[in-house]
Amino acid sequence: MRIALGVEYDGSPFHGWQSQADGLGVQDALSRALAGIAGTPVTTIAAGRTDSGVHATMQVVHFDTEASRPESAWVRGVNSALPAGIGVRWALGVDDAFHARFSASGRHYTYVLVNAPVRPVLLQSRVGWYHRPLALAAMCEAGDVLLGTHDFSAFRAAECQAKSPVKTLDRLTITREADILRIELHADAFLHHMVRNIVGALVRVGSGRENARWMHTLLASRDRAQGAPTFDASGLYFTGADYAPRWNLPTCVAPVRIVTA
Repeated sequence: MRIALGVEYDGSPFHGWQSQADGLGVQDALSRALAGIAGTPVTTIAAGRTDSGVHATMQVVHFDTEASRPESAWVRGVNSALPAGIGVRWALGVDDAFHARFSASGRHYTYVLVNAPVRPVLLQSRVGWYHRPLALAAMCEAGDVLLGTHDFSAFRAAECQAKSPVKTLDRLTITREADILRIELHADAFLHHMVRNIVGALVRVGSGRENARWMHTLLASRDRAQGAPTFDASGLYFTGADYAPRWNLPTCVAPVRIVTA
């Protein structure tokens, strides 16, 4: 049978979601724990492949198994075998046609950025940081330029394996509470490093090094070399994916909660 899972993880001690030769991918740890409950090797597939240091509040995963176990075993039993930085939030038997990656019609990301003169020591692996004041209005204006269907090659990592750089970004909002900026993004899919490269460009505008019109020029250039440096992975969270109601999944989107005091 096919099982879907909702998984959260702190990406800082892992080398990204994808299985690694050194066994330090999130996928490696989860597959080992699942295999312990199933009694046989397990192959997992996720909605989104997060990079090294990137976190997830709701990564949707599926795997196939012949083992008959109660859903509680795939949650509490698996959690007992996982390292502290990974946890299964829910498990559900699904139709064999469900696919965590290909059945998803959209993905959600949040970037949490501390904008303060002094680096946030206690949150250093959970947030990004920029020390100079950032102009929120200019960043919002620049972000609006990216909404819609575009060729996002200017925000694409050189090693990106996506077949097409054309994606539809239908949400990019930036809000501020005290020293914390939250950048929320939603698209049908994202290119490798696309969110971190967008954040880098927004910070360049917010810092006054470029104006909002520069974002038009950058997007139209389709040239990654003209963009800002890729921003720190620490502040990036995969927060969920969209699925059709027919799959009857539990909540597949979970907001980022940062405790600052």
